[in-house]
Amino acid sequence: MLTLAVLTVSDTRTYDTDESGRLIGDLCRAAGHVVASWRIVPDEPAAVTRELQAAVAHCEVAAVLVNGGTGISARDRTYEAITGLMQRRLDGFGELFRSLSYQEVGPAAMLSRAVAGLVAGKPVFSMPGSPAAVRLAMEKLILPELGHVVAEAGKPT
Repeated sequence: MLTLAVLTVSDTRTYDTDESGRLIGDLCRAAGHVVASWRIVPDEPAAVTRELQAAVAHCEVAAVLVNGGTGISARDRTYEAITGLMQRRLDGFGELFRSLSYQEVGPAAMLSRAVAGLVAGKPVFSMPGSPAAVRLAMEKLILPELGHVVAEAGKPT
């Protein structure tokens, strides 16, 4: 059992309409994990940075799951905010996500800037905000490997 934080990056979603954030929480709880927090933050780099730093600073949080803001439109700035905080990247996550996504949506998968890595020593996974993308990332990549990723990240030097 892991304690997790969920962060939705959106200029338009509310807790009532955040289907993807709710889905992440439901899938985590179904896998036996605890969701310590669920926040919605606008796609403003300073706000994303602030919320992500607060989440990883929480001593009980083992990993942070972010959705939204990973595209290439002018408002999609989650990637820059998150990668600016990463000490180490897990490039395989984004590569595998786009590969699996390609099987479902075709070449539009290349528009995703899904990324994962370590922020303050804790795994952070950033995925697109659509429920289909969240389900794909959570079920095929994140949940099957989350315990192992957290364990590896927590090993002493």
